[in-house]
Amino acid sequence: MNGDLAGALSLIKDIEGKITADMSVLKACDFVVCPPFVHLSTVKEHAKACTLGAQDVSEKPNGAVTGDISGAMLANIGVHYVILGHSERRQFHKEADELVAAKALAAHAHGLVTIVCVGETESEREAGIQNDVVGKQLAGSLAAGTSHKNTVIAYEPVWAIGTGKTATPEDVRAMHAFIRGELVSKYADAQDFRILYGGSVKPSNAAEIFAVEHVNGALIGGASLKAEDFLGIAVCC
Repeated sequence: MNGDLAGALSLIKDIEGKITADMSVLKACDFVVCPPFVHLSTVKEHAKACTLGAQDVSEKPNGAVTGDISGAMLANIGVHYVILGHSERRQFHKEADELVAAKALAAHAHGLVTIVCVGETESEREAGIQNDVVGKQLAGSLAAGTSHKNTVIAYEPVWAIGTGKTATPEDVRAMHAFIRGELVSKYADAQDFRILYGGSVKPSNAAEIFAVEHVNGALIGGASLKAEDFLGIAVCC
């Protein structure tokens, strides 16, 4: 929930300009930008190298659901991706795995690719139950019909979001390998799923993170609010 209309417009123009100026970055990465709902249409007008994503979607198709946005509405204005189950939605809006799965099913019905977030809190990691937590989230949050074509997984250790803390390369390797293993146990196309890392990713640590096996990209938070930082991460991929 950042920025006004002028800020959103300035940011997308800056990002697009920097990508276009360095075609090697454009060829190496797929870019998705997920502005607040009220800025989606404006950003869409200027997003050429970047694909448009939303930050959430309703599990309902339409009707008396005041304040919600449906998958049909998002698809109709050119949205292709939607973030689901972000730690902030799980924590502050009490979204359970079952709701995330229902939202994913609704999103897939309209051709949207879901970026499904999973991750443990600091207390859960300290208790050594991070695999149990993430395994349960994966099992409960992925909709029927999930495949690498309609779903991206994002691992975001809650304790490393906006805190300045970053999981060590070994932490990331272990969890991403675990997630891949969970996918392998359920999906024939498990090796084709993209698994993103999201937790205080910035230009100074991106290369180290991207070098870890099974890290296929990043879910970028605060650094995405500055085009220079956003593209500084991309050039490390």
